[in-house]
Amino acid sequence: MENLGHMIMNIATPFFDVIIVFLNFLSIIVLVWGVAIAGYDFIRAEYSHANHVEAARHNNFIRNFLGSYVLLSLEILIAADIIESIVNPTPADILRLAAVVIIRTVISYFLHREIQDALDNEETMEKINAKNK
Repeated sequence: MENLGHMIMNIATPFFDVIIVFLNFLSIIVLVWGVAIAGYDFIRAEYSHANHVEAARHNNFIRNFLGSYVLLSLEILIAADIIESIVNPTPADILRLAAVVIIRTVISYFLHREIQDALDNEETMEKINAKNK
């Protein structure tokens, strides 16, 4: 039975290696796509907003938008690392994975929290502006 498990893993390992490479490339594509969209929005906003307060508010929106892409990219990288450690479970890889997952999870947590706080602040500002009109 143990030989069957090794045989299946030997057959499946190249397939999982392809999945890992695909996920790594996907995370890069997601990140670059988010940066491209945020950069385009930033340049467009700089030329269209005469009011600096409105421009700053829009820049916060762009930053939150970019942060969501960074967060998604990090989550994809974590998934790739988990799959890689399952396929190639050496003690050094598992320790490296644990360190990377902890670091990425902390970054993801604080980035998500910052995005949520910014969205909450935006909603509060919209309510205040609606009352003042």
